[in-house]
Amino acid sequence: MTALERSSTIAVVGTGTMGQGIAQVALAAGHHVRLYDAAPGRAEQAERETNQRFDRLVEKGRLDAAERDAARARLAPAVRLEELAGASLVIEAILEDLGAKQQLFSALETVVRDDCLLATNTSSLSVTAVAGALRLPDRFLGLHFFNPAPLMPLVEVVSGHATDEAAATAAYETAAAWGKTPVRCTDTPGFIVNRVARPFYAEAFRLYEEGAADPATIDAVLRECGGFRMGPFELTDLIGHDVNEAVTRSVWESFFHDPKFTPSLAQRRLVESGRLGRKSGRGWYDHAQGAQRPEPRTAGPEDAPGEVTVSVGEGSPAAALLELIREAGIKVHEGHSAREYETHIELPGDGLLYLADGGVSTQEDDSDAVQFDLALDYRSATRIALAPADSARPETVRAATGLFQALGKQVSVIDDVPGLIVARTVAMLVDFAADALARGVASAADIDTAMRLGVNYPRGPLEWGDVLGPGWVYCLLQELRENYPGGRYASSGLLYRRWVTKRKLL
Repeated sequence: MTALERSSTIAVVGTGTMGQGIAQVALAAGHHVRLYDAAPGRAEQAERETNQRFDRLVEKGRLDAAERDAARARLAPAVRLEELAGASLVIEAILEDLGAKQQLFSALETVVRDDCLLATNTSSLSVTAVAGALRLPDRFLGLHFFNPAPLMPLVEVVSGHATDEAAATAAYETAAAWGKTPVRCTDTPGFIVNRVARPFYAEAFRLYEEGAADPATIDAVLRECGGFRMGPFELTDLIGHDVNEAVTRSVWESFFHDPKFTPSLAQRRLVESGRLGRKSGRGWYDHAQGAQRPEPRTAGPEDAPGEVTVSVGEGSPAAALLELIREAGIKVHEGHSAREYETHIELPGDGLLYLADGGVSTQEDDSDAVQFDLALDYRSATRIALAPADSARPETVRAATGLFQALGKQVSVIDDVPGLIVARTVAMLVDFAADALARGVASAADIDTAMRLGVNYPRGPLEWGDVLGPGWVYCLLQELRENYPGGRYASSGLLYRRWVTKRKLL
């Protein structure tokens, strides 16, 4: 089965922002679209609002008037469900309630033809469960668009337990014909994006709960050092904490309270207090008009050391620092070979600066040590996080700060926590992606594509794992597991096997 013909009718049930967005995509691809909503008058209102969207596109020069008029002529509201009888595909975008969705699709089965595809846009419910009450569950699947649907390229095509391969292929090809980038996945909690992305939020919230740093600092480090477009605190303020926390809780409950998916108590308190983010005026940040955005914790200027000794282990993700330090005019002595994956920088006065390894800088021997965080690219990164041991001498912290400032980085000094910020976040993202791959959730290519397009990650997590080395990721998680017993940081079996065999994830 191939993509649906453009002459076929697409029905959209549920006419909120997402429903209207999906309708706009189908109209732009040349289909006739029927809009239906159970609320009286809502479909007609959605028709007017969708037409206004096309008007704005003409005003902005992104669409010509003739194309706008043709699209408007293909759009019509439906007062009764029976008016969707001629549809070849029905996409549902109603509230996230299993009973309501089951009731809707059971009613639709009495209306549409047996060859009509039925799809849910759910982001958190089981596609298999929604289809469970249907007479023909084989033609049912998930088509998860991302908001705003006309702009976001990704569509997750989700096969439930009973979904026929031909139905999934037809939906995939149709989404591609609409100009989207579809990825295929099985019916797992959170699908690809909402499953694999959980650590991006969870690790940041845990760092905040531990007092490692404030939200503005954690956001800045993940943006300016990790290369993420937005930090997790500002992103969840944008998404809405009621929405983000509900997805986290749904995935956690669907995985039978697996500690890897444990929700954040701090975020729960935001929801309980009504601080939902931008839409309520306050979340992690104050979004009231005129409110000042807090600045990240940034160290004042310090003198760089005149010379350092650098030891770089084979496969270290921080090997590029050796060249950067030389370029900054600092004399470099090459030390003895460090262990695999390690980068050690000996500072004047015998202080030690080293790449985060999943442990803490503070040791029983009163170590004079400072850890530095992982960067997406040490050359282009504009900020670095440092975590001194409780026993680190002030002059060692100043020297470490001055060294990175000489490399053109702003420095955020945070509390001594295992794995710092970027390193533990990326390691967990890689592990979640590896686990999804091993369990057959999706192909490696589709997992990386989904994470790049769905949440704008600078690299797909599996590619990122290969750049870092599966061994580095596995060893860091093992250290985190020692510091945080309980299973949250237990690595996936696939990641362990890739470390043992020295093979890549992709």
